[in-house]
Amino acid sequence: MKPKTWQRFTAPFIEPYARYQHADILHAIRIGAAIMLALLANQISHFPHGEWTTITVFIILGLLQYQGAIYTKAKERVLGTVLGIVVAFAILWFNKETGAWLGTEYLLIGIISGIIGYFSVRRLGYTGLLTGITMLMIVSNLNQVNMAQDGVYRALNILIGTGIAVMVTVVLPLKSTLMWRFLLANNLEACSTIYAGVGHHIDAEIMAPKSLVYTKATSSASLTYPKNNSAMPDMPVNKALIKSLQQINKRLLAVRPHIAATASESGIDKETIETIQRTHRNIIGTIDLLLSAAPRLVNIDIDDDNHTLLIHYQHELTQAMQHIAAVLRSPSDQTFRPITRIALSEYPSVQYATFEWQGYFWLTQTLQAQLQQLSDLLQTTKPQWYAASGLRYQRREQRRMKEQGGESDLHL
Repeated sequence: MKPKTWQRFTAPFIEPYARYQHADILHAIRIGAAIMLALLANQISHFPHGEWTTITVFIILGLLQYQGAIYTKAKERVLGTVLGIVVAFAILWFNKETGAWLGTEYLLIGIISGIIGYFSVRRLGYTGLLTGITMLMIVSNLNQVNMAQDGVYRALNILIGTGIAVMVTVVLPLKSTLMWRFLLANNLEACSTIYAGVGHHIDAEIMAPKSLVYTKATSSASLTYPKNNSAMPDMPVNKALIKSLQQINKRLLAVRPHIAATASESGIDKETIETIQRTHRNIIGTIDLLLSAAPRLVNIDIDDDNHTLLIHYQHELTQAMQHIAAVLRSPSDQTFRPITRIALSEYPSVQYATFEWQGYFWLTQTLQAQLQQLSDLLQTTKPQWYAASGLRYQRREQRRMKEQGGESDLHL
């Protein structure tokens, strides 16, 4: 097998960014491997009710791809199972020692079940649910001698299944922290492309105004305008631009399920991650507003000083978004550089610009402030989310880059 072909095959198992790109396939492989291991464990242990081993694997891994969420569910399942066994044997011991009547036994089980249910909807959640289920598997039918033994075997199989699910997750990890980083990075890069495309178009129209259709072939975010400039407010946009915005919004929504798991993996306060997410959403909103404002500027004059400011902003903010995206994706412990502050005092003609141009510059300043806020938040939390991303895999990727050269991202 050729080196490049072999690298493409092994990348989803080794390199962080490739794992992100092939997360669904890796998740499917992981579940299949875990089920086979669970079946093998059943053959070796010969415990009754071995189906609970495979059921547990599917419950933990079936709908969860990422380590933070899987570890949380596994921990809750183990804790709930152990507590359920303890409570069940306490009930059996009490009944045996006191010789309680059957009605008293049922009343005791009912009271304890009520207490577990009360705390399940308040604090315990899934742990409380498993505590009650495990307890009832052992004590539900007090007339059957083997019921307690069967319940214990079920509980042991649950623990074995949980251990297998966690083991497979460790061998083939999918970290929410990495997914969170890469989704945010891809959105910032897409926003920089759109912002650069709009800026190029405005600049082209200022330098050489046209009534013909203008399409920038090199930009995936180019705008398309009709011949009749009087219809300016109703201008259609290029389909590539619409698709790009749809992908940005799709990734924005995809980040949401990773917030809690990323907080769990990294130890970052959930409120801080929510602030990063809110800033991320605000940046996308500002880019959208800039897109809406751009068509109205095509036929509005601007002086040379403001034109220079426009180009300065376009260069600085495009580079800023690309830099943040690159650091987020990089396996190296790089630093987020400050967003360059453009001194408006050097461009006094801004205050004399038309209302439309002042609005556009105000939105641009807002975008600059949002990018600075995002950069500051990411830099402050970097030691935590960088360490939680899996240092072993990141160091391996660094060695690969040093040996082979090239970028850290594999566009497979």
